[in-house]
Amino acid sequence: MDGRDACQHASCWGKGLFVIGRQNKVDGRAMNDKLVTLIGGGGFVGRYVAQALLATGARVRIAQRDPRQAFFLKPLGGLGQTQFVGADVTKPETIAHAVHGSDVVVNLVGVLAGDFQRVQALGAQTVAQAAAKAGVDALVHVSAIGADPESASAYGKSKGQGEAAVLEAFPNATILRPSIVFGQEDQFVNRFAGMIAKAPVVPVLRAGAKFQPVFVGNVADAVVAAASDPETFGGKTFELGGPDIITMGNLIRWIAKTIGRNPSIVELPDFAGALIAKGGFLPGAPITKDQWTMLQTDNIVTGTDGLAAFGIEATPLSTVAPGWLVRFRKAGRFGRRAETHAEVHVA
Repeated sequence: MDGRDACQHASCWGKGLFVIGRQNKVDGRAMNDKLVTLIGGGGFVGRYVAQALLATGARVRIAQRDPRQAFFLKPLGGLGQTQFVGADVTKPETIAHAVHGSDVVVNLVGVLAGDFQRVQALGAQTVAQAAAKAGVDALVHVSAIGADPESASAYGKSKGQGEAAVLEAFPNATILRPSIVFGQEDQFVNRFAGMIAKAPVVPVLRAGAKFQPVFVGNVADAVVAAASDPETFGGKTFELGGPDIITMGNLIRWIAKTIGRNPSIVELPDFAGALIAKGGFLPGAPITKDQWTMLQTDNIVTGTDGLAAFGIEATPLSTVAPGWLVRFRKAGRFGRRAETHAEVHVA
Protein backbone atom coordinates (compact mmCIF):
# COMPACT_ATOMS: atom_id res chain seq x y z
CA MET A 1 0.00 0.00 0.00
CA ASP A 2 1.07 3.61 -0.50
CA GLY A 3 3.73 4.66 1.95
CA ARG A 4 4.63 1.20 3.18
CA ASP A 5 7.68 0.73 0.98
CA ALA A 6 8.97 4.18 1.92
CA CYS A 7 8.79 3.49 5.64
CA GLN A 8 8.21 -0.02 6.94
CA HIS A 9 9.09 0.80 10.56
CA ALA A 10 6.31 1.55 13.03
CA SER A 11 8.25 4.54 14.44
CA CYS A 12 7.61 6.44 11.18
CA TRP A 13 4.03 6.98 12.29
CA GLY A 14 2.91 10.55 12.82
CA LYS A 15 -0.57 11.92 13.43
CA GLY A 16 -2.31 11.96 10.11
CA LEU A 17 0.72 10.47 8.33
CA PHE A 18 1.29 6.92 9.43
CA VAL A 19 2.06 3.57 7.91
CA ILE A 20 0.45 0.24 8.50
CA GLY A 21 3.67 -1.75 8.57
CA ARG A 22 4.17 -5.16 6.99
CA GLN A 23 2.72 -5.24 3.48
CA ASN A 24 0.20 -7.90 2.53
CA LYS A 25 -1.09 -8.65 -0.92
CA VAL A 26 -4.75 -7.77 -0.50
CA ASP A 27 -6.15 -7.00 -3.94
CA GLY A 28 -8.22 -3.88 -3.41
CA ARG A 29 -8.67 -2.97 -7.06
CA ALA A 30 -12.36 -3.78 -6.81
CA MET A 31 -12.68 -0.89 -4.36
CA ASN A 32 -11.45 1.80 -6.78
CA ASP A 33 -13.88 4.76 -6.70
CA LYS A 34 -16.33 2.86 -4.45
CA LEU A 35 -17.90 4.95 -1.68
CA VAL A 36 -17.14 3.33 1.67
CA THR A 37 -18.66 4.69 4.86
CA LEU A 38 -16.70 3.95 8.03
CA ILE A 39 -18.87 4.22 11.11
CA GLY A 40 -16.36 5.13 13.83
CA GLY A 41 -13.65 5.67 11.22
CA GLY A 42 -11.55 8.07 13.28
CA GLY A 43 -10.86 5.60 16.08
CA PHE A 44 -7.81 3.41 16.69
CA VAL A 45 -8.72 0.69 14.16
CA GLY A 46 -10.69 3.01 11.91
CA ARG A 47 -7.76 5.22 10.99
CA TYR A 48 -5.85 2.22 9.67
CA VAL A 49 -8.88 0.96 7.76
CA ALA A 50 -9.27 4.42 6.24
CA GLN A 51 -5.65 4.45 5.09
CA ALA A 52 -5.92 0.98 3.61
CA LEU A 53 -9.08 1.90 1.71
CA LEU A 54 -7.71 5.21 0.46
CA ALA A 55 -4.72 3.34 -0.97
CA THR A 56 -7.12 1.30 -3.14
CA GLY A 57 -8.62 4.43 -4.65
CA ALA A 58 -11.88 4.17 -2.72
CA ARG A 59 -13.78 7.26 -1.64
CA VAL A 60 -13.98 7.18 2.15
CA ARG A 61 -16.67 8.79 4.26
CA ILE A 62 -15.72 8.99 7.95
CA ALA A 63 -18.82 8.99 10.15
CA GLN A 64 -18.59 9.54 13.89
CA ARG A 65 -20.09 11.61 16.67
CA ASP A 66 -17.55 14.42 16.30
CA PRO A 67 -16.11 14.27 12.78
CA ARG A 68 -13.60 17.01 13.63
CA GLN A 69 -11.67 14.44 15.66
CA ALA A 70 -10.98 12.56 12.41
CA PHE A 71 -9.76 15.53 10.35
CA PHE A 72 -6.17 14.30 10.77
CA LEU A 73 -7.04 11.68 8.12
CA LYS A 74 -7.46 14.32 5.39
CA PRO A 75 -3.82 14.29 4.18
CA LEU A 76 -4.02 10.53 3.53
CA GLY A 77 -6.42 10.90 0.62
CA GLY A 78 -6.36 12.74 -2.64
CA LEU A 79 -8.44 15.81 -3.40
CA GLY A 80 -12.10 14.92 -2.88
CA GLN A 81 -11.33 11.39 -1.68
CA THR A 82 -12.44 11.88 1.94
CA GLN A 83 -15.64 13.16 3.49
CA PHE A 84 -16.56 13.67 7.15
CA VAL A 85 -20.05 13.50 8.60
CA GLY A 86 -21.56 13.45 12.06
CA ALA A 87 -23.22 10.18 13.08
CA ASP A 88 -24.15 8.34 16.27
CA VAL A 89 -25.21 4.67 16.36
CA THR A 90 -27.73 5.53 19.08
CA LYS A 91 -29.46 7.97 16.70
CA PRO A 92 -30.82 6.02 13.68
CA GLU A 93 -31.56 9.10 11.58
CA THR A 94 -27.88 10.12 11.64
CA ILE A 95 -26.76 6.66 10.53
CA ALA A 96 -29.31 6.60 7.71
CA HIS A 97 -27.91 9.93 6.50
CA ALA A 98 -24.31 8.72 6.81
CA VAL A 99 -24.74 5.54 4.75
CA HIS A 100 -26.91 7.10 2.02
CA GLY A 101 -25.40 6.43 -1.41
CA SER A 102 -22.68 4.11 -0.08
CA ASP A 103 -21.40 1.05 -1.87
CA VAL A 104 -19.91 -0.42 1.30
CA VAL A 105 -20.47 0.19 5.01
CA VAL A 106 -18.03 -0.78 7.77
CA ASN A 107 -19.11 -0.66 11.41
CA LEU A 108 -16.14 -0.15 13.73
CA VAL A 109 -18.00 1.16 16.78
CA GLY A 110 -17.33 -0.50 20.11
CA VAL A 111 -16.92 0.48 23.76
CA LEU A 112 -15.03 -1.05 26.68
CA ALA A 113 -17.22 0.60 29.29
CA GLY A 114 -20.65 2.19 29.42
CA ASP A 115 -23.92 1.05 27.87
CA PHE A 116 -22.85 -2.07 25.95
CA GLN A 117 -26.39 -2.97 24.98
CA ARG A 118 -27.20 0.41 23.51
CA VAL A 119 -23.98 0.73 21.51
CA GLN A 120 -22.86 -2.79 20.61
CA ALA A 121 -26.21 -4.56 20.26
CA LEU A 122 -28.83 -1.97 19.32
CA GLY A 123 -26.24 0.24 17.63
CA ALA A 124 -25.04 -2.64 15.45
CA GLN A 125 -28.64 -3.38 14.53
CA THR A 126 -29.18 0.26 13.57
CA VAL A 127 -26.18 0.26 11.22
CA ALA A 128 -27.17 -3.03 9.57
CA GLN A 129 -30.77 -1.95 9.05
CA ALA A 130 -29.66 1.36 7.55
CA ALA A 131 -27.18 -0.41 5.26
CA ALA A 132 -29.87 -2.81 4.07
CA LYS A 133 -32.34 0.00 3.43
CA ALA A 134 -29.69 1.96 1.52
CA GLY A 135 -29.04 -1.07 -0.71
CA VAL A 136 -25.28 -1.21 -0.14
CA ASP A 137 -23.28 -3.99 -1.78
CA ALA A 138 -21.33 -5.05 1.32
CA LEU A 139 -21.43 -4.64 5.08
CA VAL A 140 -18.43 -5.45 7.25
CA HIS A 141 -19.12 -5.60 10.98
CA VAL A 142 -16.11 -5.58 13.32
CA SER A 143 -16.96 -7.51 16.48
CA ALA A 144 -14.59 -9.35 18.85
CA ILE A 145 -13.48 -12.84 19.82
CA GLY A 146 -15.69 -13.93 22.69
CA ALA A 147 -18.87 -12.51 21.18
CA ASP A 148 -21.70 -14.74 22.39
CA PRO A 149 -25.33 -13.90 23.21
CA GLU A 150 -25.01 -16.33 26.15
CA SER A 151 -21.76 -14.87 27.49
CA ALA A 152 -21.48 -14.22 31.22
CA SER A 153 -19.78 -10.95 30.32
CA ALA A 154 -21.97 -7.98 29.43
CA TYR A 155 -19.40 -6.97 26.82
CA GLY A 156 -19.32 -10.41 25.17
CA LYS A 157 -23.09 -10.76 25.39
CA SER A 158 -23.75 -7.41 23.69
CA LYS A 159 -21.22 -8.23 20.96
CA GLY A 160 -22.96 -11.55 20.34
CA GLN A 161 -26.39 -9.95 20.26
CA GLY A 162 -25.04 -7.32 17.88
CA GLU A 163 -23.76 -9.99 15.49
CA ALA A 164 -27.13 -11.75 15.52
CA ALA A 165 -28.94 -8.48 14.82
CA VAL A 166 -26.58 -7.65 11.97
CA LEU A 167 -27.11 -10.99 10.23
CA GLU A 168 -30.87 -10.75 10.67
CA ALA A 169 -30.99 -7.33 9.02
CA PHE A 170 -28.20 -7.95 6.48
CA PRO A 171 -27.68 -11.72 5.99
CA ASN A 172 -24.71 -11.27 3.64
CA ALA A 173 -22.71 -9.18 6.11
CA THR A 174 -19.14 -10.22 6.89
CA ILE A 175 -18.33 -10.38 10.60
CA LEU A 176 -14.75 -9.98 11.78
CA ARG A 177 -13.79 -11.01 15.32
CA PRO A 178 -10.29 -9.81 16.23
CA SER A 179 -8.43 -10.84 19.36
CA ILE A 180 -6.68 -8.04 21.27
CA VAL A 181 -5.60 -5.49 18.66
CA PHE A 182 -2.18 -3.92 19.07
CA GLY A 183 -0.66 -0.88 17.44
CA GLN A 184 1.07 2.38 18.30
CA GLU A 185 -2.12 3.94 19.66
CA ASP A 186 -3.55 0.89 21.43
CA GLN A 187 -4.79 0.95 25.01
CA PHE A 188 -3.54 -2.53 25.87
CA VAL A 189 0.19 -3.00 25.29
CA ASN A 190 0.83 0.70 25.86
CA ARG A 191 -1.13 0.73 29.11
CA PHE A 192 0.94 -2.09 30.53
CA ALA A 193 4.14 -0.46 29.30
CA GLY A 194 3.18 2.70 31.15
CA MET A 195 2.56 0.71 34.34
CA ILE A 196 5.87 -1.12 34.09
CA ALA A 197 7.79 2.11 33.41
CA LYS A 198 6.48 3.73 36.61
CA ALA A 199 6.03 0.95 39.13
CA PRO A 200 8.73 -1.05 40.97
CA VAL A 201 6.18 -3.82 41.51
CA VAL A 202 3.73 -4.92 38.82
CA PRO A 203 0.79 -7.13 39.88
CA VAL A 204 -0.57 -9.40 37.14
CA LEU A 205 -4.15 -10.63 37.05
CA ARG A 206 -4.91 -13.98 35.41
CA ALA A 207 -1.27 -14.52 34.45
CA GLY A 208 -2.16 -17.73 32.64
CA ALA A 209 -4.92 -16.20 30.50
CA LYS A 210 -4.08 -16.59 26.79
CA PHE A 211 -4.29 -13.98 24.05
CA GLN A 212 -3.53 -13.96 20.34
CA PRO A 213 -2.73 -10.28 19.71
CA VAL A 214 -3.34 -9.14 16.14
CA PHE A 215 -1.68 -6.17 14.49
CA VAL A 216 -4.04 -3.32 13.63
CA GLY A 217 -2.63 -3.16 10.08
CA ASN A 218 -3.61 -6.80 9.54
CA VAL A 219 -7.13 -6.05 10.76
CA ALA A 220 -7.35 -3.15 8.32
CA ASP A 221 -6.26 -5.41 5.46
CA ALA A 222 -8.91 -7.94 6.49
CA VAL A 223 -11.60 -5.27 6.31
CA VAL A 224 -10.49 -4.31 2.80
CA ALA A 225 -10.45 -7.95 1.68
CA ALA A 226 -13.94 -8.60 3.06
CA ALA A 227 -15.35 -5.40 1.58
CA SER A 228 -13.79 -6.13 -1.82
CA ASP A 229 -15.40 -9.54 -2.27
CA PRO A 230 -18.80 -9.95 -0.58
CA GLU A 231 -19.63 -12.85 -2.90
CA THR A 232 -16.84 -14.89 -1.35
CA PHE A 233 -16.79 -13.58 2.21
CA GLY A 234 -20.34 -12.35 2.75
CA GLY A 235 -22.52 -14.12 5.32
CA LYS A 236 -19.45 -15.54 7.08
CA THR A 237 -17.68 -14.94 10.39
CA PHE A 238 -13.88 -14.79 10.62
CA GLU A 239 -11.69 -14.63 13.71
CA LEU A 240 -8.49 -12.60 13.52
CA GLY A 241 -5.43 -13.49 15.58
CA GLY A 242 -1.71 -12.90 15.31
CA PRO A 243 0.96 -15.58 14.85
CA ASP A 244 1.66 -15.95 18.58
CA ILE A 245 -0.52 -17.16 21.46
CA ILE A 246 0.87 -15.66 24.66
CA THR A 247 -0.13 -15.60 28.31
CA MET A 248 -0.74 -12.42 30.23
CA GLY A 249 2.29 -13.14 32.42
CA ASN A 250 4.62 -13.66 29.46
CA LEU A 251 3.30 -10.53 27.77
CA ILE A 252 4.12 -8.42 30.83
CA ARG A 253 7.62 -9.91 31.01
CA TRP A 254 8.22 -9.30 27.31
CA ILE A 255 7.13 -5.66 27.58
CA ALA A 256 9.39 -5.14 30.60
CA LYS A 257 12.39 -6.58 28.75
CA THR A 258 11.63 -4.60 25.61
CA ILE A 259 11.56 -1.27 27.45
CA GLY A 260 14.60 -2.10 29.57
CA ARG A 261 12.82 -2.31 32.91
CA ASN A 262 13.16 -4.88 35.66
CA PRO A 263 10.22 -4.55 38.06
CA SER A 264 9.12 -7.24 40.47
CA ILE A 265 6.30 -9.05 38.66
CA VAL A 266 3.77 -10.57 41.04
CA GLU A 267 1.24 -13.02 39.63
CA LEU A 268 -1.84 -12.63 41.78
CA PRO A 269 -4.02 -15.63 42.68
CA ASP A 270 -7.55 -15.59 41.33
CA PHE A 271 -9.18 -14.87 44.69
CA ALA A 272 -7.12 -11.66 44.94
CA GLY A 273 -7.94 -10.73 41.36
CA ALA A 274 -11.64 -11.22 41.99
CA LEU A 275 -11.48 -8.92 45.04
CA ILE A 276 -9.64 -6.24 43.06
CA ALA A 277 -12.18 -6.48 40.23
CA LYS A 278 -14.98 -6.17 42.75
CA GLY A 279 -13.40 -2.95 43.96
CA GLY A 280 -13.12 -1.82 40.35
CA PHE A 281 -9.43 -1.02 40.10
CA LEU A 282 -5.84 -2.17 39.90
CA PRO A 283 -3.19 0.56 40.47
CA GLY A 284 -2.40 2.11 37.10
CA ALA A 285 -4.72 -0.17 35.13
CA PRO A 286 -8.40 -0.04 36.02
CA ILE A 287 -10.31 -3.28 35.68
CA THR A 288 -14.01 -3.80 36.04
CA LYS A 289 -15.92 -6.83 37.20
CA ASP A 290 -17.02 -7.41 33.62
CA GLN A 291 -13.43 -7.29 32.35
CA TRP A 292 -12.48 -9.80 35.05
CA THR A 293 -15.25 -12.06 33.77
CA MET A 294 -13.84 -11.80 30.24
CA LEU A 295 -10.39 -12.79 31.49
CA GLN A 296 -11.78 -16.17 32.56
CA THR A 297 -11.85 -17.23 28.90
CA ASP A 298 -8.85 -17.35 26.57
CA ASN A 299 -8.97 -14.75 23.80
CA ILE A 300 -7.69 -16.89 20.92
CA VAL A 301 -8.86 -18.01 17.48
CA THR A 302 -11.06 -21.09 17.71
CA GLY A 303 -13.22 -20.55 14.62
CA THR A 304 -12.28 -19.77 11.02
CA ASP A 305 -8.83 -18.19 10.79
CA GLY A 306 -9.60 -14.96 9.00
CA LEU A 307 -6.07 -13.83 8.16
CA ALA A 308 -5.38 -17.15 6.47
CA ALA A 309 -8.70 -17.00 4.61
CA PHE A 310 -7.89 -13.51 3.33
CA GLY A 311 -4.30 -14.42 2.42
CA ILE A 312 -2.81 -12.04 4.98
CA GLU A 313 0.52 -12.78 6.64
CA ALA A 314 0.16 -12.15 10.38
CA THR A 315 2.58 -9.60 11.84
CA PRO A 316 4.29 -10.63 15.11
CA LEU A 317 4.16 -8.26 18.06
CA SER A 318 7.93 -8.46 18.44
CA THR A 319 8.64 -7.10 14.94
CA VAL A 320 6.78 -3.79 15.22
CA ALA A 321 6.00 -2.90 18.85
CA PRO A 322 9.61 -2.14 19.96
CA GLY A 323 9.62 0.80 17.54
CA TRP A 324 7.00 2.70 19.52
CA LEU A 325 7.55 1.18 22.98
CA VAL A 326 10.99 2.82 23.02
CA ARG A 327 9.36 5.93 24.50
CA PHE A 328 8.86 4.00 27.74
CA ARG A 329 12.60 3.41 28.16
CA LYS A 330 14.43 5.57 30.70
CA ALA A 331 16.23 7.65 28.10
CA GLY A 332 14.02 6.88 25.15
CA ARG A 333 15.67 6.10 21.83
CA PHE A 334 19.04 7.43 23.06
CA GLY A 335 19.26 5.27 26.17
CA ARG A 336 20.65 2.11 24.61
CA ARG A 337 22.85 0.66 21.91
CA ALA A 338 21.28 -1.04 18.90
CA GLU A 339 20.07 -4.52 19.77
CA THR A 340 18.04 -7.42 18.48
CA HIS A 341 14.48 -7.25 19.77
CA ALA A 342 13.39 -9.97 22.18
CA GLU A 343 11.01 -12.62 20.92
CA VAL A 344 7.67 -13.07 22.65
CA HIS A 345 7.50 -16.28 24.67
CA VAL A 346 4.50 -18.15 23.33
CA ALA A 347 2.11 -19.96 25.64
